[in-house]
Amino acid sequence: MTSLDAVTAWIDNYRKAWESNDPRDIGGLFAEDAAYFTEPYAKPWLGRDAIVEQWLKIKDEAGTTTFEWHPLIVTDDLAIIEAKTTYPDDTYSNLWVLRLDNLGQARQFTEWWMKHPS
Repeated sequence: MTSLDAVTAWIDNYRKAWESNDPRDIGGLFAEDAAYFTEPYAKPWLGRDAIVEQWLKIKDEAGTTTFEWHPLIVTDDLAIIEAKTTYPDDTYSNLWVLRLDNLGQARQFTEWWMKHPS
């Protein structure tokens, strides 16, 4: 069941994993059979182990980003989050679709990201 509290906790843990790049932190975000879409129509990373492996291949280094977010929609089935990620040289607008299971882990996560003009 998705709730604002569950979404907030998940995003807090996502940021922790983003900063730590610890496989346990990353894996804890996702259900065993989760699907992670890095773009809406990309082939998803399927399963917790594959998600951790792929995440670590493209990880950001700790302390290189700031992240602001707010929920657009939170229902029993999904959350849609609008966010902004700022790197030293680039800024991105983000739109996330998040589906949590009863344990607060993502069953499905899809991200859209749009680079701001220079």
